Amino acid sequence: MGGARTSLVRVPSTRSRFESAIRVALFAAAALSVVTTVLIVVSLLSGTISFLGDVPIGDFLFGRKWTPLLGGDQRSFGVIPLVWGTLYLTGLGLLVAVPLGLLCAIYLAEYAPTRVRKIVKPVLEILAGVPTIVFGYFALTYFTPEILRGLGIGVGQFNALSAGIILGILVLPTIASVAEDAMTAVPRSLREGSFGLGASKLQTSLRVVFPAALSGIVAALVLGASRAVGETVIILIAGGQRANLSVNPTESYQSMAAFIAATSRGDTSTGSIEYETIFVVGFTLFLVTLALNLVSIRLVRKYRQVYE
Repeated sequence: MGGARTSLVRVPSTRSRFESAIRVALFAAAALSVVTTVLIVVSLLSGTISFLGDVPIGDFLFGRKWTPLLGGDQRSFGVIPLVWGTLYLTGLGLLVAVPLGLLCAIYLAEYAPTRVRKIVKPVLEILAGVPTIVFGYFALTYFTPEILRGLGIGVGQFNALSAGIILGILVLPTIASVAEDAMTAVPRSLREGSFGLGASKLQTSLRVVFPAALSGIVAALVLGASRAVGETVIILIAGGQRANLSVNPTESYQSMAAFIAATSRGDTSTGSIEYETIFVVGFTLFLVTLALNLVSIRLVRKYRQVYE
């Protein structure tokens, strides 16, 4: 009996120590992510401050020409063309990804039979796992010469239209998958109540389920937009490397992420102003992504208060 009592006393103690160890490990993982983020920001800030010591901040923020790799008087450090190229290519991608992704989500959540859903959902997730370099060379070597030019569209070898459409195909699985999960999580009772009032399947999907899942759908759209803003390889390969302020999708464009990748290939000497542009553009991209995430958090909280 004494041994049985001893074992009953030791079990809670062992469990408590195990839970404490797990708690410490989880805290360490969370702290590591925070420390890593802080170190990245500090690294970007140091390079940005060094860059702004050589280039006036007004020229950087409001200049309309970005040619940092040229020499002499031809060199210019206006970041607006890079920001515009990033937003423009992201917009083209979202024009493809948002409607197709939401239609896929509605079909999978409300219309698709179980057997079809089990096939289509994994295929979408596999598409999201394809390396982006494959998408980039697909846009460059097939989509531009065979599809766009085959349709009679006069585009150069490097153009925003091809890069934007393929970027949208890359982002589409993310939007479709997250939005479909949000719609599937809507309680069945809402659907049954809608059907009980005489609503059709389409009316229930668009006027009941879609608004009820709006917080998750907004999160899906922002997640897709963040993925598109940070995309590098597709734009680097298919979009060209020209900072452009035009609105013509047949011309070549360059995004902030693509510029960083193109400049940091080892040809730029450490400590030069060309090297420092990597950090200042990276910090600008960080601020754009941060602003996008802050807006998304506010939108998700707003609609969650309404429908949940």
